[in-house]
Amino acid sequence: MITSEAFAGKSYAVYGLARSGRATVDALLASGAQVMAWDEKPEAREIAAGARIADPLVTALYGYSGIVVSPGVPINRHPIAERSRRAAVPLVGDIELFAKARAGLPPHKVVGITGTNGKSTTTALIHHIVVSAGLPAMLGGNIGLPILGQDPLPGGGVYVLELSSYQIDLTHSLDCDVAILLNITPDHLDRYDGMDDYAASKARLFAMQTPEHAAILATEDDYTRAIAGQLEGRKILVSSADVKDQSLWPALQGPHNAQNVAVAVAAARELGIADDVIARALETYPGLPHRMERVAEKGGILFVNDSKATNPTSTAPALGAYPAIHWILGGLPKSDDLDACLPYLDHVRAAYAIGDAADQFVKILSTKGKKVENSGTLERAVASAAQQAEPGEVVLLSPACASFDQFKDYEARGAAFRAAVEALA
Repeated sequence: MITSEAFAGKSYAVYGLARSGRATVDALLASGAQVMAWDEKPEAREIAAGARIADPLVTALYGYSGIVVSPGVPINRHPIAERSRRAAVPLVGDIELFAKARAGLPPHKVVGITGTNGKSTTTALIHHIVVSAGLPAMLGGNIGLPILGQDPLPGGGVYVLELSSYQIDLTHSLDCDVAILLNITPDHLDRYDGMDDYAASKARLFAMQTPEHAAILATEDDYTRAIAGQLEGRKILVSSADVKDQSLWPALQGPHNAQNVAVAVAAARELGIADDVIARALETYPGLPHRMERVAEKGGILFVNDSKATNPTSTAPALGAYPAIHWILGGLPKSDDLDACLPYLDHVRAAYAIGDAADQFVKILSTKGKKVENSGTLERAVASAAQQAEPGEVVLLSPACASFDQFKDYEARGAAFRAAVEALA
């Protein structure tokens, strides 16, 4: 695990004891800190060995150096935020603790990636390029294992961090050697006071940088262009138009992946990786589960799992990647429209709506003249799409919705899609 003398003799409260919370408790205790730990679930509290079990909402916090909360805690409305303010104890996340521990780690670099869509793919792609170049590398942040629970990299290593806006909100001193912003589109607006507030959260990643470090922005929407115009340090502006030919990269198809490649290449060059190494890594990148994942090909029909597309903006690029699609969509809607997907409806041969959004999406697509059915469940949608699709066409699960109406998360939804495809005759 990652430990630091910076925590020794200090007191921290850890609120939330899921994976990152447990790793944080262990790392702080191993660093010589005093830890108060709490989770609403009694079974979670039982595994915080060595910590004082107490609720920081009702326990004195005098002299504490921080309240460490999970990014999933809605700090815009959760009482822990008011508790932090009244006690004058900062709210932080595990990424902020990692930032404070950096001074004691072997020499290294940090690449931080944020944006509404494409973060996971870009983070995994940069990690793959770094590993292909023979450098020690670690995935962390919103992807992979908790950062504090992993062993420090040897000298010359690169920490590649996917950073959600929630994580950036809880981070105050992370000076990324390379900071990346992919895009900003409407999402998570229940946590922010409108789009400007959401964009400002993303922009803080650059505010924490020292001027000599590189800021890479894909300036293809109004918000990223506005943020780029405000930056005064080293900035590198890229776009999907910089990528001319994706034919050699089977896991990086579609216009959204052109943007991911553009920023990944720019980041790799900033890390001193040669272009020929980058080119080979792009060809061998395997892709991520649940993100335009090629599940199977049966009878000439390709089945693609894009369950991670939980809003229309993240679904749109998948629709743009294939010319003939049987589209499975629906779930718990984040918006009442599919506007971001409309430019690619000519690629859709038929649609199959599921979950809470089914009636809503059937109405939208039928008014656009598309063939659409209310399948209700994912299993029925897969069976119907497989029956109607023809060789050379694609059955695409790209829901444009959250999963929580029928599944515990998008991974479970993707696994159910894979199982349904495997069950086809």
